[in-house]
Amino acid sequence: MLRSLFLQSLFFITAFILLSSLREMSMLSKDTVIENNSVAEGIKYQTTTGELRSVSASGKTTILYFFAPWCQICHASISNLQSVFENNAHIDVIAIALDFSSEKAVYNFISQHQLTFPVVFGTEQLKQQYAITAYPSYYVLDMNNKITARSLGYSTELGLYLRTLTL
Repeated sequence: MLRSLFLQSLFFITAFILLSSLREMSMLSKDTVIENNSVAEGIKYQTTTGELRSVSASGKTTILYFFAPWCQICHASISNLQSVFENNAHIDVIAIALDFSSEKAVYNFISQHQLTFPVVFGTEQLKQQYAITAYPSYYVLDMNNKITARSLGYSTELGLYLRTLTL
């Protein structure tokens, strides 16, 4: 019985890792440099505080978090991202709202989760340029704007933090 449970667990974990890897293949590849790619091009996007901000790293390791306000997994994982931001001064976070029905929906999401990092109103063009096909999607950029990690779906605070480490 214990052996059967172990084999079932091993099968489930292997299938999960394989499916996650297949889904991540549609994302921009690791080692893509954002500044030298058509993604950045110096374009700035409006934040929810009215500032203009580029969606790239500016001297710090940066997590780009693409979300939709209606996404339940985004609601479940955003507090982990907030904790990473609050507890690690060397990590910057930029959230990019996509597929929102109204700006009010984005403001409600921010308020509900008491977010303190910048949130950008994304566009369909930005969604396509970063190859976003599911929510939440994460990219980790090093200080030189090179993608060092990427992920789709829920991530724990530890998982987010570990992705920011450059080995």
